[in-house]
Amino acid sequence: MISFMNDYSEGAHPRVLELLMKSNFEQNTGYGEDIHSEKAKGYIKKKLQREDVDIHFIPAGTQTNLLTISSFLQPHHGVIAADTGHINVHETGAIEATGHKVIAMPGKDGKLTPDAIKKALDYHRDEHMVKPKMVYISDTTELGTIYTKAELTAIHDICKKNNLLLFLDGARLGSALTCKGNDLELKDIVKLADVFYIGGTKNGALLGEALVICKEELKEEFRYLMKQRGAMLAKGFVIGIQFEALFLDDLYYELAEHANQMAERITHALKAMGYAFSAPACSNQLFPILPNALVDKLSKEFKFSIQEKVDEGHSVVRFVTSWATKEENVDKLIQCLKSETNGTTII
Repeated sequence: MISFMNDYSEGAHPRVLELLMKSNFEQNTGYGEDIHSEKAKGYIKKKLQREDVDIHFIPAGTQTNLLTISSFLQPHHGVIAADTGHINVHETGAIEATGHKVIAMPGKDGKLTPDAIKKALDYHRDEHMVKPKMVYISDTTELGTIYTKAELTAIHDICKKNNLLLFLDGARLGSALTCKGNDLELKDIVKLADVFYIGGTKNGALLGEALVICKEELKEEFRYLMKQRGAMLAKGFVIGIQFEALFLDDLYYELAEHANQMAERITHALKAMGYAFSAPACSNQLFPILPNALVDKLSKEFKFSIQEKVDEGHSVVRFVTSWATKEENVDKLIQCLKSETNGTTII
């Protein structure tokens, strides 16, 4: 079976593994205070064009979201997110389990808007309700869409006006930054977000996310909170080495761009066949609407997820490409789509 299920099915890029092997018998300092983690932080800061940020390497995305939100909010605070946001849908109530309510608001193509944020603020008016204190967004979103610089700036502005923290989940930030419709750079995000992270798990690393704390007031004693939440690895250098490899040169961007290019080929083929998408096809996550008969036939050769039922005859499916997706596997998917499309009903 050829998998288009997700972008973390494979292990790690060979250059990441090569540096891990090269460093394998070194005796490194523990808990992220090693030379490799420091090098990785230096490379990332160069891309950010900022030296005054704190960078911490966290094992996983959900853990990074949980740690960040629980660390920076008081017990009576809530976090505003799009209703499709990862913290609202795919984290088993992890945020609520820390005592913080996720204030889910309707999004537009998976994106949170200033209007939605304002509505959440207007509704939560007094001490009988949780107080919104943070806005959570992700780039790319759960629907594969991206924020433009203007959109992120507008969200930053309403957050600043209302004393809200802005947290950007960057599990798929590589894909967002390298897709054709993007006009953001890391140096922009570090100016507009109070805290964000650069995802490695879904872009060529074995595991790991690089959390970047931009707001000065949030930096103090964060390592204590990391330790308390189980996010401080004794062998922290394992993550540091991987980000060193990813940011030593432009490997991080190369891998994300490859995933996007593979997705673009699938998108062009689907559009040429007349198929519609439930969300704009921007990055390495695609959500085409396909006839159920075609979905059944594709399922015999390919792994992918079925997102929702559209009507009795059609469903929204999700295809995800990765840094390791092979061109020949994309060709096989396209060929199968073409061979099975004749005689189907397209919407």
